[in-house]
Amino acid sequence: PILYSYFRSSCSWRVRIVWSEAVTDCCLLSLLALALKNMDYEMITINLTKDGGQQFSEEFQALNPMKQVPVLKIDGITIGQSLAIIEYLEETRPTPRLLPQDPKKRAHVRMISHLLASGIQPLQNLSVLKQVGQENQLTWAQQAISSGFNALEQILQSTAGEYCVGDEVSMADLCLAPQVANADRFKVDLTPYPTISRINKSLLALEAFQVSHPCRQPDTPPELRA
Repeated sequence: PILYSYFRSSCSWRVRIVWSEAVTDCCLLSLLALALKNMDYEMITINLTKDGGQQFSEEFQALNPMKQVPVLKIDGITIGQSLAIIEYLEETRPTPRLLPQDPKKRAHVRMISHLLASGIQPLQNLSVLKQVGQENQLTWAQQAISSGFNALEQILQSTAGEYCVGDEVSMADLCLAPQVANADRFKVDLTPYPTISRINKSLLALEAFQVSHPCRQPDTPPELRA
């Protein structure tokens, strides 16, 4: 499998969480084991800001006409959109589960995942922020994230255990941690969201979340590494 990724892309992080370790530079063709699905892969970085955005190159547009990361080439097919990638991996490599067996819990996982991936993240991503103007970007992003977190905090009151839905890591958690990282980057006050903050703290203690973090990717700038 080949994963096209960008260190700061929260959509890419959702998929990277599935992998066991941060990979080295793509030109080294490093293949490291998946954390949760026990696979090997190669990562190719797509810099969303360099050269006007490498996602706009003809080569990458041939892979994904939406000009977005992540993209996964696997099993002879090419998949864009992070949730579609995660669900494909779940259906073809089902151990361990990222979607509960219980249909009600599975619906909750999907609801939370889409709230984060469709209801919050697109409103504060790079392409939208470019449209609102430099002087409005911080306020815009803070409002978009806070509005979504207000809803999510209420939902988690009835679904959360140690993690978003019960006590097992699910696709919802793969969406939560990257969005909290975005909230931190945009200086959102997380005090009103104790459940979100508690779950995120538990997730960041897990190795898969640590090694896939944006601060530990091969394309992370030196000043942002940790």
